[in-house]
Amino acid sequence: MIYEVTEGKESARVELREAGENLYDVTIDGQTVRVDVSKSGRTVYSIIEDGQQFEAMVEERGGPKFDVLVRGRLFHLEASDERSRMLSQSAATVATGPENVTADMPGKIVKVEVSVGDAVTVGQPVVIVEAMKMENPIGAPIDGVVTEIAVQEGATVESGAPLFTVTPPPKEG
Repeated sequence: MIYEVTEGKESARVELREAGENLYDVTIDGQTVRVDVSKSGRTVYSIIEDGQQFEAMVEERGGPKFDVLVRGRLFHLEASDERSRMLSQSAATVATGPENVTADMPGKIVKVEVSVGDAVTVGQPVVIVEAMKMENPIGAPIDGVVTEIAVQEGATVESGAPLFTVTPPPKEG
């Protein structure tokens, strides 16, 4: 999966490719390293790169924002995949009907963050899907109300499977 990761005014293109069990090829701006990653706590990942072992603590801050503490340095990052970027670029287009969200890849539903009837804002995590040993928050594509949740915690989903629906609020006027 390809992400655009930013910290402040700097950004990088990051590609994650599964290379085996717990093994990933990580390409950052064209430079690739292979890492062995395993989750060792709720927010802690044990990483081995080029024979060096270290831990990274990852704390989600909502939507595509998260903090990463690694080797004594704290990074305030924002990551967006192609789908999220396309959605944000088309934000000028006002949704007029329900937005159905589907799984981008196979995975397991780790958590459902909201209930049917809850109001959500664009980017707010609605479900967390574990794919390739990583937890991926799937956010609301628009501001609105969750009108359907098609999954339950613990369920496995295939790529393209329906996850949830968000309906925009009625237009005032």
